[in-house]
Amino acid sequence: MLQAGTLGLLGLSTTDVAAWRARAAEVGIATKKPRAVIYLFLTGGLSQHDSFDMKPDGPVDFKGEFNPIATQTPGIQICEHMPLLAQRSERWSLVRSLTHNNNGHDAATYMMLTGKSELPPTYRSMKPQSIDLPCLAAIAGSATRPRNHLPPSVVLPEKLYHSNSGTFSGQFAGMLGHKHEPWFIEATDKPHAYHSYSGAFPKYLFNLHKGEPADKLDWRFEVPNLTLPEGVLAPRFRERREILNIVEQQQRHLEDQASVGGYDRIRQSVISLMADPKVREAFDVRKADPKLLERYGDNSFGWSLLMAKRLIEAGVNMIQVNMGNFGSWDLHGNNFPMLKNFLFPPTDLAVSALLDDLQESGMLDDTLVVMAGEFGRTPRISHVAPEIYKTSGRDHWGAVQTAWFAGGGVRGGQVLGASDASGAYPSSDPQKPENFAATIYHALGIPVEAAWHDATGRPYPIYEAQPIERLFA
Repeated sequence: MLQAGTLGLLGLSTTDVAAWRARAAEVGIATKKPRAVIYLFLTGGLSQHDSFDMKPDGPVDFKGEFNPIATQTPGIQICEHMPLLAQRSERWSLVRSLTHNNNGHDAATYMMLTGKSELPPTYRSMKPQSIDLPCLAAIAGSATRPRNHLPPSVVLPEKLYHSNSGTFSGQFAGMLGHKHEPWFIEATDKPHAYHSYSGAFPKYLFNLHKGEPADKLDWRFEVPNLTLPEGVLAPRFRERREILNIVEQQQRHLEDQASVGGYDRIRQSVISLMADPKVREAFDVRKADPKLLERYGDNSFGWSLLMAKRLIEAGVNMIQVNMGNFGSWDLHGNNFPMLKNFLFPPTDLAVSALLDDLQESGMLDDTLVVMAGEFGRTPRISHVAPEIYKTSGRDHWGAVQTAWFAGGGVRGGQVLGASDASGAYPSSDPQKPENFAATIYHALGIPVEAAWHDATGRPYPIYEAQPIERLFA
């Protein structure tokens, strides 16, 4: 149940809402048929060798423990521990040659969330600044038309944190300005200090260092109670809580009260948003039909993807889903048991359910789903820190990773680009973060000539490279 005042709950100010509505009239905003993007960000970096670019004939210390299996598309094989995605290969395609030059979590995250293959001189590790480059979600939100009074871009279920260093740079609006911040829905209440605990809680929560199931922790997944927004006094907060109570009791009465109470158009928009049953349903994923929860997976990965699908259906244009708290895919050790038992099962189930749900809802053709991390993993299996990890893993590797694409006009059953025999570097058709970003903007229908503007009004081109056009039919 939503449990805070309307504006405070949404993390909105009246200025934010006004900005979203005003942006619909700006030059360069996409105005064609509504399109959407869901960006599944694999925090920590997925091993390409053990997932979508396997090298079964490679050296023993490269190829790993898993076997490839055939998909529904002749000639395309993926890991045996993703059988549901293998059955749906006609709906998705792979780009096995996404590349950049950085092996650090913080810098590579900045690159993959801003769509840049070089760090700007202003970059500061783990220190978000107003002079940072804007993230893809912020740019997408600024360049697409808001729908149904909803913010155009969302990040869920939490911001990206490092347990030791703080908040990752590159996930905010930066130079684009505060009014273009994505709407951060922090649906998890777990302490950020738990760096050792990772995965899709509760069932698939694991201890990263011990390589075993984690102790039971009382972590919840829900839209949180938020503190009062800056400048909102207690009487106003009580008034908004009263409004929300009306929402829960009687939608029509709520709308009448908004009019009688003399709220301006912005407040009416927020009240209308909270009264929209589709939006309210989008948040109540834990109360979904048990069969639907079973289909997605009754865990934080499944809940996140179900919420993303519902928010897209309600009118959000771009959603970034951070798949796991920091370190979930950062398997320097215990790589194979963690992927097999804790990461692939909920991911395979939830992503497959998302594809099916979008298809059955008639939304897949207009919704691009992309999946990538900040980088790939080293070709050679690593045995670092045996005093910490029980078994081997793979280290950071920016030189190549595989990106996964489905829906949004993507022609399924393709593999574009390739890595070399060791899976270390692109051997054909290299694609950079700029191409990756342009593909997202293209899927959203953003015009090629569109620009974003900093606080001084200086324009910057949204497209800095060509989209990966061969993905699309």
